[in-house]
Amino acid sequence: MEIMHATMNELEDVSKLFDEYRQFYGIESDVSSAKAFLQLRLALKESVIFISVEEGKTVGFTQLYPTFSSIALQRAYILNDIYVTEDARGLGVGKALMEKVFQYCEQQGARYVTLQTAADNVNARKLYEKLHMKQDEYCNYVKYFT
Repeated sequence: MEIMHATMNELEDVSKLFDEYRQFYGIESDVSSAKAFLQLRLALKESVIFISVEEGKTVGFTQLYPTFSSIALQRAYILNDIYVTEDARGLGVGKALMEKVFQYCEQQGARYVTLQTAADNVNARKLYEKLHMKQDEYCNYVKYFT
């Protein structure tokens, strides 16, 4: 398995996985919109995407968004997306992607990387806890706009 920093060269493959990821969360398939979204993020350097390639096939990805910690006066990252294809689950792909994320964030001098997951996403939560991530003490609030 190889974990790579995705560029425009991998846009087609990662767009398909991104579309599958969105379907996992109940969104109707729309590969062209998924591709356009990722293409813009990459072009504007607004996100960092890592992919996992196994025997020439892209089997997982993760996407980070940069932010900052005002308190720490340091860069931070939001791990917004992580997805592993159904046939590659249980093979260590998610763990390898997460370890790459941690390595990258440390190299960038980040204070932290944060993520959110559904309370019922038991497998993901087990992985995050196994990798020594902790639930924080903050109450998150959100206001959605149409």
